[in-house]
Amino acid sequence: MKYFVLVATLAMFAFTTPAKKNKVIFFGDSITQAAVKGNGYIVKLDSIIKKEGLAESFELSGAGIGGNKVYDLYLRMETDVLEKNPDIVFIYVGINDVWHKSSSGTGTDAPKFIAFYKAIIKKLQDRNIRVVVCTPSVIGERNDFSNEQDEDLNHYSNIIRNIAKESNLPVVDLRKAFVDYEKANNPTNQEKGILTTDRVHLNDAGNLFVAGEMWKVLKALK
Repeated sequence: MKYFVLVATLAMFAFTTPAKKNKVIFFGDSITQAAVKGNGYIVKLDSIIKKEGLAESFELSGAGIGGNKVYDLYLRMETDVLEKNPDIVFIYVGINDVWHKSSSGTGTDAPKFIAFYKAIIKKLQDRNIRVVVCTPSVIGERNDFSNEQDEDLNHYSNIIRNIAKESNLPVVDLRKAFVDYEKANNPTNQEKGILTTDRVHLNDAGNLFVAGEMWKVLKALK
């Protein structure tokens, strides 16, 4: 009799033990730095998760620093990401690698971008961390590809897509999502104010939009 009571107790414990939360880190630049405050995309994503009844499945945090490029992420990933032992990391970088080429002459050329991006992925995968990559969104919201950096953004987005394909990684294709949204929702071809405040950084609508795109991929990883 005692044996059956023990078995029943263990079975009950197994069914009541809460599942381990997936610790998710969003690794990026100023867009991600702002995402943990106010109406930032991480805050909005957390609200979406709670509304879906999955608050016990995910724990979100941001590791964003303004002005960061891909090699900055690589140099600080030990303390800002790996030491926190995440289960899932979203790599969201590329805007400054493109933007700073013209704004300050300190952007990242394509071969260096590829090398550092792949090195980040390798370090994460060596720790059995699941990786999601994100393409950069916009530097200017004009919908006719007349923004100065559109060609470069498309090129670097294709680089990320190709890396994802080679490594069999999920992609949050923000570049495509933003371009499609601007075509549908920016009839007067404004350069800002649709999803951004200043052509790059997200307004409330942009944060909600990015949160929704992130959720499409994250919910499949629970």
